[in-house]
Amino acid sequence: MSALEWYAHKSLGDGIFWIQERFFESGNRANIWLVRGTEQDVVIDTGLGLRSLPEYLYSAGLLQDPDKGEDLVRRPLLAVATHVHFDHAGGLYQFDQVAVHRAEADALARGDNFETATWLSESEVVRAPSPGWNARQFRVQAVQPTHILQEGDVISLGDRQLTVMHMPGHSRGSICLLDKDRKILFSGDVVYDGAMIDWLPYSRISDYVVTCERLIELVDSGVVEKVLPGHFNTFGAERLYRLASNYISKAGLCHKVSTCAMRSLASLALRLTTSRTPS
Repeated sequence: MSALEWYAHKSLGDGIFWIQERFFESGNRANIWLVRGTEQDVVIDTGLGLRSLPEYLYSAGLLQDPDKGEDLVRRPLLAVATHVHFDHAGGLYQFDQVAVHRAEADALARGDNFETATWLSESEVVRAPSPGWNARQFRVQAVQPTHILQEGDVISLGDRQLTVMHMPGHSRGSICLLDKDRKILFSGDVVYDGAMIDWLPYSRISDYVVTCERLIELVDSGVVEKVLPGHFNTFGAERLYRLASNYISKAGLCHKVSTCAMRSLASLALRLTTSRTPS
């Protein structure tokens, strides 16, 4: 299967494209965001990486500028991982320039399939990306990041700036990217329109509560009007406030006890899965 078949995209305008893997039919299917700038283009998260995402970007014409009569605009292209879980970081190895938060840089460099929470079933991939492919063989390939991110860093695209916000809780290196001028938040798995997952091996409820407090502050200060999340559909500031507030209100003792049990089960399942030798 070609890259053009594997992916699909939609333009949101203003140089932003929403990309998905068509045949990964799962709640784990991540949103891939292409953000174009005058001096640099950025891909936010990269999906599973079962087919070439860079090939798709160029073949589908997403990096063309027809208004200037140009063919393919070969600006620098940076892949940024909002975190290193498999559904977001699987395609990072396809890019020459890769950025990740420093808390997860070593895990990515090792190809640590425990921290990347590699959990893929055969039924989720409804068309094989290549002959003989099966889910048991899937691993997040080790990548040496070229850019190590931390709180407050600014990724410049020329005409737009993306500010790094370290927002742990879902994972220890989770980040959001804030376009302050346009009041857009690329939120990864920090927040999306669904239940926040805080039971994975490196999740931490206390961190998540602080993160949600920061999200509320972004809404209260009028900094964010639109959220482009790591999964599902985009939403606005009111929904962001409600999601963050609901998490804080439910993060009591009962939630912590049940989450602890779920984390133990998830850790055991992941260790069993990642200890298998692919066949």
